[in-house]
Order: sequence, then C-alpha cells, then structure tokens
Amino acid sequence: MKILQINKTDAGGGAAVAANRLNRALRNNGVESKLLVQDLRRDEEGVYAVDKGFAYRQKAFARFAWERLTFLPYERNASVRFAFSPANTGIDISQHPLVQEADVIHLHWVNQGFLSIETLGKLLSSGKPIVWTQHDMWSFTGGCHYAGTCFEFLEFCSYCPFLKKPGKKDLSAQLFAKKRKIYNESPLSIVACSKWLRTLSQESKLLRRKEFYNIPNPIDTSFYTPRNRQEARERLQLPQDKKLLLFGAANVNDPRKGMRYFIEALSILAENFPLVKEETELVVFGKMNAETAKLFPFKTHSFKFVSNPDTLVDLYSASDCYVLPSLQDNLPNTVMESLACGTPVVGFSIGGVPEMVTHNQSGYLAEVKNSLSLATGIYEALFIADQEMLRSHARQKALDCYAEKVVAGQYIDLYKSLLK
Repeated sequence: MKILQINKTDAGGGAAVAANRLNRALRNNGVESKLLVQDLRRDEEGVYAVDKGFAYRQKAFARFAWERLTFLPYERNASVRFAFSPANTGIDISQHPLVQEADVIHLHWVNQGFLSIETLGKLLSSGKPIVWTQHDMWSFTGGCHYAGTCFEFLEFCSYCPFLKKPGKKDLSAQLFAKKRKIYNESPLSIVACSKWLRTLSQESKLLRRKEFYNIPNPIDTSFYTPRNRQEARERLQLPQDKKLLLFGAANVNDPRKGMRYFIEALSILAENFPLVKEETELVVFGKMNAETAKLFPFKTHSFKFVSNPDTLVDLYSASDCYVLPSLQDNLPNTVMESLACGTPVVGFSIGGVPEMVTHNQSGYLAEVKNSLSLATGIYEALFIADQEMLRSHARQKALDCYAEKVVAGQYIDLYKSLLK
C-alpha cells in the first residue's frame, strides 16, 4: 500500500507540521508513505520535492508572487492578502512518478501557487482514491481560509467580505463554481481534524455529498513529553520563582489569533490582582511587532520564531499554562503540543479546542470573545486548580487521542477501505 501525502511545504505553518507528522507516523507503523512538497526545507527520509532544480524553485516563487499580485486588485485591504487564495496558478503534478506509483493520494494544504484549480482537478480525476485532510476551510469556500461570520459557503459563495467589490458574480463566486465542477467529477474522501470543521464541511454546498471522516492530527508523544520544569527553565534562562504563562502563534498579530482579548485579560489580572502581576511572567514565541509587545502589562520573555522542536518542548515544560485566545481555529498544533508536554491550556471555546481541552480537567474553556472569562481561566489555572491533576489529564488526553499509533491506525483503516 503506497500512500502519497501532498502539501505545499514540509516546514512552516500548521498544515506542514501536521502533514510531516502524519507521514512520519505512518512510516513508523509499517506504511510506505511519502510526502511530496513544492518547497523542500529539510532533509528527512520519506520527504521529496517536486523538483530540486534552481530553475524550478525560481518558477515556484514566481507562481506564488503572481497569485498574490493578481489578487491585489480584488482584496478589500492588505489584512486579507493571505487570508484568501484564488488558486489561479499552479503546477501540474499528475504525471509525477510519485503520483503515478501511489495507490492513494492524500492532499493537505496546496495553496499559494502550488496547485491551481485546474491542476487540482487533474489530480482529482486521476482515477485514484483521493483523501483530503482539511487544515482550514478553503476546500469548501470561494477562496477564504477561514470564513469568520460569513456562511455564504452553505449555498453559493458571493458578496465576499474579503473582496474590495463584493457582488453576485465576484471572484469568490467564480472560484466556487470552478470548485463545484471539479469536485462533482471526483469521489473525494474528506478528513476533518475536528468535529467543528466536519460539521461545517458537511453542511457546505461543495462537499455535503462526499464521504467524511473525523481523524485528528498525530503527535510524537515520546518526543513531546513532560520534562523537568526547573531544568527546562534553566536551559531557557527563565526565572525559577515565577508562574510562567506561555503564548505563541506563527503570527501573533493576526486578528484571528485573538491578541486583543489576551491583552485585555492580562490587563484585568494586572489591575485587579497586583500579586498575580508580581508573581507571573509572560513567555511569548512567534512573530510579533515591537508595538504589540509594549502592550503586555506583565514582564515578557520573547523567543520570536522557534524552529527547533527541542526548544519548543522546553518552553511547554517550563510553563505553568499555555493560552490560546484564537477566535477561529481547527485543531491547533500548539494545543496538542502543550497537552503532550503535560501543560494545561486556557482558551476560548471555539473550533476544535473543546474537543482537545476538557474544562477544569486539562485546562479552562472561556466564553468566546469574553476577556473577563479568559482572565478567570488564566487565574484558575495558575493559582486555584490542582496543578498536578491538570498536567496529568493533559498528558493523558494526548496519549489517548493523538499518539502516532492511534492516529496512524485510523488512517490505515481508511486507506484499506478505499482500496477494497
């Protein structure tokens, strides 16, 4: 059984992390799985670039730039520039040797100049079983990756809030129609990482007639495991005598990541509980501008972008609590990593987070967009709850639901059913 995972890149972004982890989990469980990417950034067994040549890499960047440039006249403003993918340019990989030899083609995140609607259609019409794991909402919208409060995708995308001139026949409507055409010709099997995304997908006009499966992303629980807290803090040069609150994202300035509510929650704690401010410090990793950092009312330790997984495990292990104030998210890798390292999670009850965090057992679920509720959750996790109980439940959740063997087994069963 030969499985080919397809993703834009092997590193950078949640989908790349998830695709790489699944490829590794399958290989560790006896499956001949390979990962094919446009942008190869690491040297790892079982991961291949479409082409390693310099000319190809130049063309790949040109496709990415072209897609962004052609979207400029349509975008509402710069804030949505990477929140919408028109998929108007891409490469045809349908004749690639790895595609040709595969028994099952497994799609992940294929945007930003990798696959266009036309080249995606060629893969879908290959006659091979196609599995598509959803890492966001793009597969069933007219171009946006997260629809926010818009539900046009339930019937037909149009009047798109991401566009400068929304209308009945706008860019989202055109892309929606193209997707409907290529989807109708393919027996797609859709995997939603969270029940939240599965529900939206099943209700969408584009995918409601497809086969659906609910399988989470895997994580290596032998690597992402609790470490000695004092030793982790020493390696990271973090204080031993403080409560440490961890926060991180690929781009913490993304409005969808809820930074506004996080800062408000911290301000509530700092203004009303001086002792909390005195005893607690903030640890942040991810892309963040200097202006945002100045808004934190707590002393802050910034690690910027962390590419070393070993450092990530130390960060989780060193911290007393991880906070995820996202307003819309699927099955966040950071939550999974935190749980695996035995670190409780506080976040809004959105997306796939309630499936991951058990309220008052492995963390705290706050009311959506309620800064006071988020502040309450942080306070309880740091100062009220039984820390050992929280950490134990967090670790056990990761072992029961997200361990490589557990998730690989679910995918193996799916692949076998498609090949019968």
